[in-house]
Amino acid sequence: MPFNVKKRGKLTYYYQGDRPTLSALVTEDLADGDLKIHFAGLTGGYSAQNVLNRDELVSMDPHREIPLVFESWEHWLREAGICESLRDVDFLEIHAFGCQPKSPSPITDPSGYAAEQDRLRTAYAEAYSGYFAEHLPDNGVPCRFTVQVVDVPDKAASYEFYGTALLQRSLQQGEG
Repeated sequence: MPFNVKKRGKLTYYYQGDRPTLSALVTEDLADGDLKIHFAGLTGGYSAQNVLNRDELVSMDPHREIPLVFESWEHWLREAGICESLRDVDFLEIHAFGCQPKSPSPITDPSGYAAEQDRLRTAYAEAYSGYFAEHLPDNGVPCRFTVQVVDVPDKAASYEFYGTALLQRSLQQGEG
């Protein structure tokens, strides 16, 4: 479904529906012609699955979930007509909210729960850094702020990301 677009001063909102809860993307026109892009919070569970119209639910598997988030953001950039690839933007920051394991229960299996926490944290770190190394090797690596939370609205997810990036026009024109 194409985005609805609302321009207000130097901000442009890209959203779906008549009464959106949030915008998928918000862009800010900078004085030098560059474009600051704010990506909505997204998980690799149900939300990325819905953006990409995938049938398979991915749950608590950062190695599969993290690429889905970035694929979704790239899809939004193309759909909004901003650019064709995440390689065209430079991420400034990524905020990640890491969820606690869905199972085993911390009450009935505390050592299993602790082991699952360790597995998720390790897998999350590997998948996140691996994504930039494999898919965006020429781009810089953004700063990251991670908070551990009990859960996010997407009950299938192991984390939720939101991010900010910069589309530097001079790089798109081959000047930098």
